[in-house]
Amino acid sequence: MSEFPPNIPSSWTHALSPGFAGASYERLVEFVTLERSNQSVFPPAADVFAAFRETPLNEVKVVILGQDPYPTLGQGHGLAFSVRPAVKLPGSLRNIYMERETDLGIPPSKHGYLMAWAKQGVLLLNAVLTVREGKPNSHAKKGWEQITDAALAAVNALPTRVVFLLWGAYAQQKARLVDESRHGIIRSAHPSPLSAHTGFFGSQPFSKANAALEFSGQAPIDWSLPETV
Repeated sequence: MSEFPPNIPSSWTHALSPGFAGASYERLVEFVTLERSNQSVFPPAADVFAAFRETPLNEVKVVILGQDPYPTLGQGHGLAFSVRPAVKLPGSLRNIYMERETDLGIPPSKHGYLMAWAKQGVLLLNAVLTVREGKPNSHAKKGWEQITDAALAAVNALPTRVVFLLWGAYAQQKARLVDESRHGIIRSAHPSPLSAHTGFFGSQPFSKANAALEFSGQAPIDWSLPETV
């Protein structure tokens, strides 16, 4: 199954249309098609646009922005920081669970499947939607950013308050797409094992996000996850 043309849910179609136009998109199609022909590329084509499929635009309440998918076989499935059930937890996700426990008292989950967050309006979006196996950031600056920047701009245009969790310097560069007078931005270090101790631990992103939502009259996110999926 090819990811092109993408099967984008109707709620996102108009918002993302600028990203699927012009020479940049044509080059992206050529690049990813060639990569898939002679390399292992993640996630599978059917999951590339999963973040949009699982969280309709008009239901977005929180954005968690990743850089690109996990480059390890079996991990990336189209939702940033999430892995499918029974897949070993990546280091970043273990640290996210550790901070969640400190922040909210929720014990670490046994699995890394974050679908329950996505279904509540947490857009788990990577800025780059594909990656070559074993090569982090290998598909950066190939055209994906044009599409995901359009997605962030569409979220910014929503009439309701949205909370953006920007973890690490890369994600924080995207703050330029957000009107901070209307939306909330919570910045911290990235949860990667290389940086979590420099400002992610202790940042309380989950309680702060919920406080911002409740302040604007919205229901908070239930950051727990079902024990079995």
